[in-house]
Amino acid sequence: MAAPSPTERLAPALHPFAEARTDLSRELIGAVREAINVRRREAATALDAGALHIAEATVDDAVPVRVYRAPDAVGVVLYCHAGAFVLGNLDIDHRQCVEFATRAECTVVSVDYRLAPEHPFPAGLHDAERALRWVASEFGSERIALAGNSAGGAVAALLAQRHEDVVFQLLHQPVLDDRPTPSKREFLTTPGFDGEASTLMWKHLSGEAVPAEAVPARTEELSGVPATFITCSELDPLRDEAIEYAARLLRAGVATELYVVPGTCHGFDSLLPDWQVSQRVFAMQAEALRRALRG
Repeated sequence: MAAPSPTERLAPALHPFAEARTDLSRELIGAVREAINVRRREAATALDAGALHIAEATVDDAVPVRVYRAPDAVGVVLYCHAGAFVLGNLDIDHRQCVEFATRAECTVVSVDYRLAPEHPFPAGLHDAERALRWVASEFGSERIALAGNSAGGAVAALLAQRHEDVVFQLLHQPVLDDRPTPSKREFLTTPGFDGEASTLMWKHLSGEAVPAEAVPARTEELSGVPATFITCSELDPLRDEAIEYAARLLRAGVATELYVVPGTCHGFDSLLPDWQVSQRVFAMQAEALRRALRG
């Protein structure tokens, strides 16, 4: 009996997005950026953030950040947004930041790091490091965690490898490895993100030759990485690198939780944030952050 196709394995709620693709061809990046920015700006404007206090600031007169502070917040999360290294801004994961700050009762600082290909690696990582130093200075004794979505997961994972004072990292559908995997070969036409896009994003980040220091999975020693919570999607070219990274962290003695969300594609929580599956994942992620930030 033939194995079911990715479309057949996709949850029915996601079937309307079955033909959605992210075209990362270099000549289309500008148009794709603008389309996504418009949609996410409208969604961010329409979202009721409840009791959160939301403000914007600029770190070192160069790096924009957005601060989401819950009443009686405990701890701070530095958040690195999605976008395949070439897309996104402070609006793209606005919903996720609101969910985390509200549910975990913490402060979330989202960083608008520079994008490739105009600003190749390590520009975006350096922006995130500046934001992390600003958070440490601004919030003093508060416990600091890192969170990253998709390509932002790569940024967060690299920060976690370099900064021992961080207490926790949360990686959602993270970009972690530039090398081939079975899931990249299998999911060549999956919605949200596909195998071709996963190859192109690394080329945009730093040209044809990807430096090892840009790839979290190429770091050999992981024993100093903080406790970790990883969520990934079943039908995602990035699935296998998330699973392997979690396994390596466990083998290195790092307390690690991994949850593979069945029937979902990359970006499902952005496509359908009010879907019960997305809400369940938000709840799990926020509870993990809450535990870590409250010690």
